[in-house]
Amino acid sequence: MKFSVVIAVYNRPDEVHDLLTSLVNQDYKDFEVIVVEDGSVIPCKAVVEAFTSKLSVTYLQKSNSGPGPSRNLGMKMAKGEYLVLFDSDCIIPPQYFSEVLSFMESNQVDVWGGPDAGHESFSTMQRAMAFTMSSILTTGGIRGGRKTMKNFQPRSFNMGVRKAAFEQTGGFQLERYAEDIEWSIRLRKLNFKVVLIQGAFVWHKRRTDLIQFFHQVYNFGKGRVEVSEHHPEALKITHWFPSFFTLGLVLFPLLFFFDSGWFEFSLKFFLGYLILIALSATITTGSMVVGILSIPSAVVQLTGYGLGFLSQWLRKGLNRKT
Repeated sequence: MKFSVVIAVYNRPDEVHDLLTSLVNQDYKDFEVIVVEDGSVIPCKAVVEAFTSKLSVTYLQKSNSGPGPSRNLGMKMAKGEYLVLFDSDCIIPPQYFSEVLSFMESNQVDVWGGPDAGHESFSTMQRAMAFTMSSILTTGGIRGGRKTMKNFQPRSFNMGVRKAAFEQTGGFQLERYAEDIEWSIRLRKLNFKVVLIQGAFVWHKRRTDLIQFFHQVYNFGKGRVEVSEHHPEALKITHWFPSFFTLGLVLFPLLFFFDSGWFEFSLKFFLGYLILIALSATITTGSMVVGILSIPSAVVQLTGYGLGFLSQWLRKGLNRKT
């Protein structure tokens, strides 16, 4: 068997239904699916069982411990030469596996990742979130939105790993929050061939509202600091940008009272930056509504990530002093 798809899920039966439906529609069929229920209160067992006649699918249940250990369990059970990780909130285009196989014909691949995008069936807010999470104008350049990325780090919403690489490394070391980034860095350090396959993209739903989105990106910010504990060299100045943006928003009103010139300059900068995001989103998605909604999405994304990053960084610093 060529591929084993591993899906870790927590309280998302509706999303699993949509994801499995998209896997039924793949133009390449030589794969199995392993769904790992991570201690869900709302299980997806009935949903998975409805697909047993359409897919080679296995359902596993375990106590809640986070996506890292859950995916490790699924990968241990997998039979495929390559292990493919998808998040439950993804929908997979029909040509996904064909794109991977086509790329492999002329390239060595041990580990791959692909971009994410917003599908036209998603809500306008979900499409706006998908844009800002993949745009180089925010933090999206590090997620696979660019065509050439020297140090690309595949993320577990869309990631493939040779089974031998999993067995050698033991899979995820962190339980949650950037566990995929840590593993990607570790795999590259061990000289596994890590690549971006631009054509192997997925449609990623994201959260349904800005409050849920804030909590998600807040944890992403925390996770980046956790990764730096294992790989200090992986923390770059670009990872500080959301924190600088957040601090700038906090300090911005004070400029009105101390320096009107700097206040006017800062106002123009923030407005120009947000307008640029909106224009880019409108052109990319073909929707002015998505473009407008990309402004609050970008603000929530940057401030949520920035606050999560700062809070974890300060906590780690205080722990070292004590």
